[in-house]
Amino acid sequence: MTNHIALIDHGVGNLRSVEKALAAVGANVVLTREADVIAAAEKIVLPGVGAFGDCMRGLHASNLLQLIMQLAGERPFLGICVGMQMLFESSDEMGSHPGLGLLPGVVTRFTATDIRIPHTGWNQLEPTGDHPLLAGIPAGSYAYFNHSYCCAPKDSADVLTYTDYGGRFASVVGRGHMYGIQCHPEKSQQVGLQILRNFLEQG
Repeated sequence: MTNHIALIDHGVGNLRSVEKALAAVGANVVLTREADVIAAAEKIVLPGVGAFGDCMRGLHASNLLQLIMQLAGERPFLGICVGMQMLFESSDEMGSHPGLGLLPGVVTRFTATDIRIPHTGWNQLEPTGDHPLLAGIPAGSYAYFNHSYCCAPKDSADVLTYTDYGGRFASVVGRGHMYGIQCHPEKSQQVGLQILRNFLEQG
């Protein structure tokens, strides 16, 4: 395996730090919005920075929406931060926006009144069980977060880790070869790099 990774550039945010983190764990990674390059890749990474609606509009503008929905079910696929949120059916961030609908559930703002929004900084990952994406990551490991909205999956079997911030939210999800992580792996030091390394090992 050459670990040829297509890192999808949907035109929103600076994605170079994610590109460097993937390269650091051995990926042959290309930042691209070219459909043929994405279709030829062994694995796909969908990052996301900023607002949900902006990221979805970026996918529409790049004419990548249908391709991504197809490939997410065919080969290892990882959504990062808003890229994880886009896997779900909809978000209520600054209105109502449809997502990719690849996982049942919604994205909604934190509702607790006694916490600071956005959720920024280090917090713990509490696995729901053993999973290859989390190999080598002990329960309670810290990862770096920066978000105001969180995913609420309809199927608890899709949740690989929870994180507590004014209540539990799904911080890592997975179904088949499709995964999402709410934390920023490029800012999460060895924990983030280990998650990316584990993703590279997925067949």
